Amino acid sequence: MKLKLFLFTALVIFGTTAYAASSSNILVDITPSNPAPHENTVITLSSYAYNLDTVSIKWSMTGKTVSSGIGKKSFSLEAPAAGSETNVIATLSLLDGEMETKITIRPSVMVLLWQANDSYVPPFYRGKALPTPDSEVKIVAIPEIRTSSGLVDSKNMTYAWKKDYTNNVDGSGYGKNSFLFINDYLENSNNISVVASTVDQKYSSAANVNIGMVQPKILFYKNDNDLGTIWHNTLIDSYKIQESEIVEAVPYFISPKTIQHPALVWNWFINDNRVNLTSFKKNLMPLQVEAGTHGTSKLRLEIENRDKIFQTTNKEINIEF
Repeated sequence: MKLKLFLFTALVIFGTTAYAASSSNILVDITPSNPAPHENTVITLSSYAYNLDTVSIKWSMTGKTVSSGIGKKSFSLEAPAAGSETNVIATLSLLDGEMETKITIRPSVMVLLWQANDSYVPPFYRGKALPTPDSEVKIVAIPEIRTSSGLVDSKNMTYAWKKDYTNNVDGSGYGKNSFLFINDYLENSNNISVVASTVDQKYSSAANVNIGMVQPKILFYKNDNDLGTIWHNTLIDSYKIQESEIVEAVPYFISPKTIQHPALVWNWFINDNRVNLTSFKKNLMPLQVEAGTHGTSKLRLEIENRDKIFQTTNKEINIEF
């Protein structure tokens, strides 16, 4: 298993703020809607009141005309650097006079970090704890918005969070740069989005992330009296033991994080016969081979969570002796 050290998953998304100072009859579309700094950006005008294909349109930047023509509804430009802005003015020559539409592009960067708060992984596991059905997931938004006075503190911004495209009023508000939710066991993933804005609404940035869900799983390892858990080798089917051995079960991504928690019920079976363990550590199964015997036995473990019925898992292997 290839493992990497991550405490969080980071998602970097770029955002922009666009303001249109024009008649409501002129609609402005920016593609991409959240351009990155220096990214090619297209501004397109549309209207239900006017036939813009017959209208002379002039595009201006910094007081200079950069493009013009009849039906010139689109304009392409490079977004400015982070912390700066570009003002674009579209002047429409209509029959009843000229109309100006002003668009302001302010790119910004948004980083989203997320983690499953109650997903178990063993000590020194170098991967990421993944969410399973009914897991609690935490997302932290880190907007990087620069103004003329410097970087805006993320705690001094307002946040509008959505879960699966529905506004979450309780989770939104001033300084709420983190968001907690319980994932939906009926869905394979949940979409979380956020818009971070300065108090004066002059700068903002948006981001979203799809957080998938996995099922908890069990892996078996050998537990050595001297070396402890032998992590580099999982026990595969038809595993052969000599005399006596201890099999250690590790339930990846199950909750709660404390696997000895009474909410978790451990049911061990040998050849479909229930084995009652008296030890506090229910994840350790001692095996003893009787002298002079040979054969194969089926070892199975079932784990269920009394509090979260959708968090159940099982594992079965054959033991040769």
